[in-house]
Amino acid sequence: MPSKKALVRRPGPRLAEGLVTHLKRTPVDVRLALRQWEAYVGALDAHGWETLEVEPADDCPDSVFVEDAVVAFRNVALIARPGAEPRRGETAGVEEAVARLGCSVNRVREPGTLDGGDILRIGDTLYVGRGGRTDAEGVRQLRAAFEPLGARVVAVPLTGSFTGSFARALHLKSAVTALPDGTVIGREPPMGRPSLFPRFLPVPEEPGAHVVLLGDGKLLMAASAPKSAELFAGLGYDPVRVDISEFEKLEGCVTCLSVRLRELYV
Repeated sequence: MPSKKALVRRPGPRLAEGLVTHLKRTPVDVRLALRQWEAYVGALDAHGWETLEVEPADDCPDSVFVEDAVVAFRNVALIARPGAEPRRGETAGVEEAVARLGCSVNRVREPGTLDGGDILRIGDTLYVGRGGRTDAEGVRQLRAAFEPLGARVVAVPLTGSFTGSFARALHLKSAVTALPDGTVIGREPPMGRPSLFPRFLPVPEEPGAHVVLLGDGKLLMAASAPKSAELFAGLGYDPVRVDISEFEKLEGCVTCLSVRLRELYV
């Protein structure tokens, strides 16, 4: 039985109505999106992940971006309270799924807001983007849930003149993710905050900032970032590229299409 599990949620029929914040809206091919999602799930399966489908939420256009609904640390799942009110119906099915897996479940309470896509975990450090979909009260509740378990929570401002490209990011993980050695990758570092991350590597393409760590040096990433894939290969990693063009039209990336759970099973 695989030691790595990933929650995924099938795109619904209203996917094309998903929220768009920073991009100009362009038509989404829902049938193509479903094929791309199936290939994404297949890539996880092929690299040792057991994928578990969360109950569909067809009335919620953005529900395929399942990562935003929950944050997990150790054996605790913190159910998000999305900053966009139309997305709050997405969390019930995710809560049921993590409870079935044996997680201890906490919830972000009103008036706090928190999106899972705002949390970048590197070891026991949780970087949390604040100022977009996640507010200060959401950060406080994240700390209250996970710091007693040994997490270190670092708030990252996503607004203000010194944040540079972060101000154009829907979530923190829309701007940066991290390689297996902890090096943070992004299109450009936040202006005026060179010490925010101990190590930062610029990538040549916006989609190249997003990787999912599959294990054994393999990086799941978007096909739309070939130069970044070449960069990572030169560092000794093995890029696994998938086409997610229809989700990119909705500001989605490879990280937000799944919730990866490791610690419950290792």
